[in-house]
Amino acid sequence: MAIGKKRRISIRIDMTPMVDIAFLLLIFYMATTQFKPPEARAVDLPESHSQIELPDKDIINITVTKYDSIYVDYVELREVEIEGVMVNTKARIVRMADTYNVSAEINKARAKNLRALIVIKADEKASFGVMQDVMRSMQENHLERFLIITDHEVEVGDSGTDTESA
Repeated sequence: MAIGKKRRISIRIDMTPMVDIAFLLLIFYMATTQFKPPEARAVDLPESHSQIELPDKDIINITVTKYDSIYVDYVELREVEIEGVMVNTKARIVRMADTYNVSAEINKARAKNLRALIVIKADEKASFGVMQDVMRSMQENHLERFLIITDHEVEVGDSGTDTESA
């Protein structure tokens, strides 16, 4: 009996649908991702042990730079007409303030959103007097609830490796 060799059938996999789906997913994630808006001014934050998660919306940022400039920025909803249709859109407002009118600028921002959380970001080289004036102005206008943002401090462990504290 002669045993004949069986002919091997090659398998061909079409990769086109997989590439199409990969590009569709890439386009979907690029279109739906929300990026963090740029800061009004970059600041070097002091370090601290506390760690609290901030919400993604309803925030009024007060930024104090190392040159003692004060900026109040927030996001407000505006109604804009596009091709005859009224559309709600978000607009980022950045206002420069000083120690005398910072609470008035905060009150303008709070008039649009009463639930907004007040957050202070102060550069580690900002003068203490400016921060004291900002907090006094806020206190005089009954704005006594706010958060001061800091960087999370990294501690050096006993073995010499960096470990984060909880």
